Amino acid sequence: MDRSRFPTPTVVYVMDAYCGWCWGFSERMRAFEAANRHRVAFTVLSGGLFVGARATAIANYPHIPEANDRIARLTGAVFGERYRALLQAGTMVMDSLDAAAGLAALRALAPERAVHWAHELQAAFYGQGLSLSEPTTIAAIAKANGLDEALVLRHLADGSARALAAADFDLAHRQLGASAYPTLLFLEGDRVHQLPATGTALPVLNRKLDELLGQRVATLAGKLARV
Repeated sequence: MDRSRFPTPTVVYVMDAYCGWCWGFSERMRAFEAANRHRVAFTVLSGGLFVGARATAIANYPHIPEANDRIARLTGAVFGERYRALLQAGTMVMDSLDAAAGLAALRALAPERAVHWAHELQAAFYGQGLSLSEPTTIAAIAKANGLDEALVLRHLADGSARALAAADFDLAHRQLGASAYPTLLFLEGDRVHQLPATGTALPVLNRKLDELLGQRVATLAGKLARV
């Protein structure tokens, strides 16, 4: 994926489906997108938190339960009983490439619902304790949301979704400079402006977007005046 393919302007949400802080931001992100989708495009990129040697059993990250408690206190995010059982068992491998491929497969069929797909993936993991490496998890999300589950499974099986996921990682890191999750960006042409994320009230996010869109209008007006 190339950033030049994004509409102008676009809000880009860089997240990882296995990122607890992204789960804590998920409801706020959904509300932000719902309040502003009529005036700016939204998309989601996977960042790749648990890849390579970091794609390992959840037990190898003993800080997670304490981090989850903090996330729940600060954001109100709910970590489901099945997820907590999964965490206690400790054997499930968190592989962000698989999760990102799941997002890419869903996004390919309905790109305008990218924020929704990000939430659905995290709800499957943090709510239902499902592995995002299982194609059946992604297929169930597709079916429940009216997508062609067979086509989603095909994208996962033929490698095209993994290729899109790898492109997400490259775009998020190399082109956009995202190094933590969640990261929220406003893109317009060559301009990249970071928006606040976790812990930010919806009115604050809306006001920040108002300011950026206002600057855009002023810039366009100035250009027209010089013609």
